Amino acid sequence: MQITDWDDAYQNGAYIPGADDLVAGWATRAAAFRAKHFEEVLNYGSGDRQFLDLYRPETAAQGLCVIVHGGYWHKFEGRAFAHLAAGPQAAGYAVANVTYTLAPEARISEITQEIAHAVIAAAKAVPDGPIFLTGHSAGGHLVSRMGCPGVLPDPVADRIAHILSISGVHDLRPLLRTAMNDTLRLDAEEAAAESPALLTPRPGLRLTCAVGSEERPEFLRQNDLLANIWTGMGVDTQAVHLPGDNHFTIIAGLESPDGTLTRLLLDQS
Repeated sequence: MQITDWDDAYQNGAYIPGADDLVAGWATRAAAFRAKHFEEVLNYGSGDRQFLDLYRPETAAQGLCVIVHGGYWHKFEGRAFAHLAAGPQAAGYAVANVTYTLAPEARISEITQEIAHAVIAAAKAVPDGPIFLTGHSAGGHLVSRMGCPGVLPDPVADRIAHILSISGVHDLRPLLRTAMNDTLRLDAEEAAAESPALLTPRPGLRLTCAVGSEERPEFLRQNDLLANIWTGMGVDTQAVHLPGDNHFTIIAGLESPDGTLTRLLLDQS
């Protein structure tokens, strides 16, 4: 199907029944999780939004999971998705929920660097065990960027066992055709330089791209695109379409240790 209206292609809420209630539910579940679990706040920079919330399991952590929120690089914060830490934490992992500077204050290339600093800080706080990275939508883009050379220092990158991009945007060039770019301020050079689908991945990387079967066609395309291209570069990849899920319901799969996304992320499926 040829896409001619790129603003519509990246519109999610208008095509999801009960979208407002789903978003409100995130805030309710995030607040409930935070009320029950102690969080360590780690600053990875001096900016107001350059921090992460670290949730440790009850026993010694088996490793580290880092979660990066979505919102098209210009909405939300990590704490709005604190409940997504529930699954990996219950499975025995320390979980870092990252908050970052939003556009237009920060360009996407600058946000990429912030996420790298956040991963480094979390890895220092949890020095043992593998690292699992996951993010939703814009967060899927950002964790995929962590799999490219030169973003993370080798000692941290070498610990990455798996990257799970959930409904990720992996080629940013179509965003140049959207009204949203008034906020993102992408130009052609930055869009290409920040698109994982146009970049070479680190050797030995393992990547899963997961998307809901009921998502917009552009998100289905973006999901399969990165897995397809990085497969040709020697990366162990898979593209997964989760039946019945849309862009807003899919992330619930991280909320329990036996959730679909938790199992995918930790390779327990």
